[in-house]
Amino acid sequence: MTTTPSAPEALPAILSPQARARIMVGVVLAVLLASLDQTIVAAAGPRIQQALSVTPALYAWLTIAYLVTSTVTLPVAGKLGDLYGRRPVMLGGIAVFVLGSLLCGLAWNAGALILFRALQGLGAGALLAGTGATVADLYPPLERARVQGLLGAVIGVSSILGPLVGGALTDALSWPWVFFVNVPLGLLALWVIWARLPGRATAPWRGPVDVPGALLLTLAVVSLLLALSLGKTAPAPGELAFAWTSWPILTLLTTFAAALVAFLHVERRAADPLLDLRLFRDRTFALGVSAVFVLGASLLTTGVFLPLFLINVVGVSATAAGLSTTPLMFALIASSILSGLLTTRLGRYKSVMLGGLAVLFVGFVLLGFTLSPQSSALEVSLKMIVVGIGFGPVVSLYTLAVQNALPPAQTGVATSSVGFFQQLGGSAGLAVLGAVFAASLSANLPDLPTDGAAVREAYTSAVSTVFRLGALIVVLGAAVTVFLPGRPLRAGAALPQAPVP
Repeated sequence: MTTTPSAPEALPAILSPQARARIMVGVVLAVLLASLDQTIVAAAGPRIQQALSVTPALYAWLTIAYLVTSTVTLPVAGKLGDLYGRRPVMLGGIAVFVLGSLLCGLAWNAGALILFRALQGLGAGALLAGTGATVADLYPPLERARVQGLLGAVIGVSSILGPLVGGALTDALSWPWVFFVNVPLGLLALWVIWARLPGRATAPWRGPVDVPGALLLTLAVVSLLLALSLGKTAPAPGELAFAWTSWPILTLLTTFAAALVAFLHVERRAADPLLDLRLFRDRTFALGVSAVFVLGASLLTTGVFLPLFLINVVGVSATAAGLSTTPLMFALIASSILSGLLTTRLGRYKSVMLGGLAVLFVGFVLLGFTLSPQSSALEVSLKMIVVGIGFGPVVSLYTLAVQNALPPAQTGVATSSVGFFQQLGGSAGLAVLGAVFAASLSANLPDLPTDGAAVREAYTSAVSTVFRLGALIVVLGAAVTVFLPGRPLRAGAALPQAPVP
C-alpha cells in the first residue's frame, strides 16, 4: 500500500518578490549550466579529438555519457526533492556538476573524459529536477506560466548557444575551457542557492528511499539508450557499433524489457515508490509525459542537423554556422516568454500549446520540403525563425500542465517525470533520426566524394528527410496534445492531498 505524504510546507510567507527574484537568479544559472553542456562540446570536438587522441568510435560517447546519466538521475532527484527538500538536491547537484566540469578540463585521455562527462551528467540531472520543482514551490500555477516561459527560453537557447560558446572558447583559449567556464558559474549558483533558498523538507512524512526502483529504472534506461546509440544498420569497420540483429544489441534490448517489467512490479508494491504508477490514471499526467516524449525527438533536430547543412551545402564556416542559428535563438526566447504571459492572461495552456505546435509544424515542413543545394544562409535563418516561434510553448508549458494537475506534495515527481520523458524521447529520437540521416547520406553520397554538386545533393536529401520525419513527429505530438485536458490554472498553491483516483 502506498502512503501519500501530507501537504507540503509552504515557502515562508515572508518571501518578498525581491527574495523570490534572487532565488530565481540561482535557478536560471543552474538551468543554464545543465542545458548548455548538452551541446557545448560539439564545437570543441575536433580539438578534443586531436589533443586526447579520441577515436571516431569513442567520440559520440562524449555526449552519450552525459545524456544517459542526466536522464536516469532526473526521476531519482525529483523524488529525493519531494522527500528531503529542494535545497540539498540543488546544492548536491551543483557540487557534483562543478566537480565533473573541473575534472573534464583536466582529463588526460578519452576514457577519463567520458567518465567525467558521465559524472557531470549526474549533477545535471539533479539540477534540472530541482530547478523546475523550486519554481513550482515559489509560484502558484497562474503566476508560474510566465516563469516557466523564461526557463523554457533558457533551456532552448542553451541548446543552440552551446556550439557557438564552445567554438569561441576553444578558439580564444583552448578546449578545456568549455568545461572550466562552468566552475565560476557553478560556484555562483551554489552560493545563491545556499544563501537564498530556504532549507526545508517538502513532505514532513519520509518513507524509505526506493533504492530497488531507482536501480531497476537506471538499468532499463541505460540499456535502452545504449542499444539505440550503438545500433546501426551497417556498422563501418572499426566503428564502435553493432547491427540491430547482433547479440550485443539484442542483449541490451532484452535487458531493457526485463528491467522495465521488474521496475513496474517493484513500484506497485513499494511503500513510497520512485514513480507512483497511479499518477498515470490522471489523464493530464499520462498524456502530458507522452506528448513530451514524442516531441522530445524533435527538440534537438534543428541544432544537430542544420549546422551540417550549412557547412556542407551552403559552404559556411563552423563559426558562421553557429551564428546562423541566432535568429532561431531570439525567436525562441520571445516565443517562450510571450507564451508564458499569454497563458497567464488566459488562465489556460492548451490553446497556446496547439498554436505553438501548428507553427512548429509549418517550420519543419519548410525545412523538409524547400531546402535545396542553392539555399542561402539567409534563407535557412528565416526558416529557423518559424521553428523558434513554434518551439517556445513546447519547452515550457507541458511541465506547467502536469504540475497544475497534481498535488503540491508531488511537484518534484511531476517536474522530473516531464524532464525524464522529454530527455528520453530526445535521446531515442536523435538516435533514430541520426540513423535515418546516415542511411540517406550513404545511399546518395558518391563513392568518391570529389564531385561537390553530388555531395551537396546528398546532404540536402538527407537533411530534408530528417525534417520531414520531424514534421510527422510534431503531428503525432499534437494529436496527443489534443486529448490533453485543458484545466484552468490554479491561482493558489494548495490542493487537497488525496491519492490519484
